[in-house]
Amino acid sequence: MVCMTTATPGTAPRILAAARRQPVDRAPVWMMRQAGRYLPEYRAVREKADFLTMCRTPALAAEVTVQPVDILGVDAAILFSDILVPLEAMGFEVAFLDKGPRIANPVRALADLDRVRVADAATELPFVRKAVEEVCDRLAGRVPVIGFAGAPFTLACYAIDGGGSKDWSRTRRFLAEHPAAFAQLLDRMADTVASSLADQVRGGARMVQVFDSWGGILDEATWRAVALPPIRKIVRALKQVGVPVTLYVGMSPHLVEAMVDSGADMLSLDWRCDLPSILERHGDRVALQGNIDPCLLYAAPERIRQRVRALAEAVAGRPGHVWNLGHGLLPDMPVAHVRAFVEATRDPMGNGDQA
Repeated sequence: MVCMTTATPGTAPRILAAARRQPVDRAPVWMMRQAGRYLPEYRAVREKADFLTMCRTPALAAEVTVQPVDILGVDAAILFSDILVPLEAMGFEVAFLDKGPRIANPVRALADLDRVRVADAATELPFVRKAVEEVCDRLAGRVPVIGFAGAPFTLACYAIDGGGSKDWSRTRRFLAEHPAAFAQLLDRMADTVASSLADQVRGGARMVQVFDSWGGILDEATWRAVALPPIRKIVRALKQVGVPVTLYVGMSPHLVEAMVDSGADMLSLDWRCDLPSILERHGDRVALQGNIDPCLLYAAPERIRQRVRALAEAVAGRPGHVWNLGHGLLPDMPVAHVRAFVEATRDPMGNGDQA
């Protein structure tokens, strides 16, 4: 299935063109976690099912995926799912509790690796592809669909620590004590992630994003040695199916140079990174998105518009820029402020030419 999008003949949709550093009429905009609890429409769907049921039910996942496109007019729809979904297919018992995700059978010893398998997404995660297909049907070509998955190192953090952590000490200890086994675990995760993303592309996703949310806990040398090789493996696999790949690494100002070396088409920057200076240094190699502090969206709309205008002036219309946040939207953010951000990006200089 191909999820076609409406565009001027001979041109790609804005976000696909921007990801390839091609000129666009305006920089596109979307937001991480744009399908989420800040929307009353999402909460209405959430009352029908728990989080994992929503992820596993294509009709529900598609419904909330499309909501931000209808409500906010963003330039892409990112699939509603969770980075931990593939871990279930790899043999982990995953649950989402009030305090966050929990892995009932984490990897704590070398022998635990024996039960960690590479998953084939087409056979073991068919609901993910079906959700992408249904999103494409509902969008009817209005905007592209973005597929996503967690990066192997971040998945390993949850698989070893067994849930969220302040310092991921179990993961860092396992890496220190068993570096070869750690590399094996990440390699299996890379194969599973590549399979999942490729299947999402077969379902109609036009680009993909890899989230290394906890990669920033590593120093640059360790991230290059441990986390980067499996990411490169994933990027190579996705380049073969012909879609742009975006890499997000949380807490990553010290990792930007290494991120550029991943081979990704676009880097998604957290709010501690300076997007204009990175664009100046690396804009001939990668497109850039993000870096606006999500908490700015708690500010008054005029202040949001001022921040957008300042970044637009700094970027100065250079190709390869996508508006986004430095992390995801938060559950209690005012919808009107989120809308103000989207609208400001359409006409950041206040020229009255929104499109």
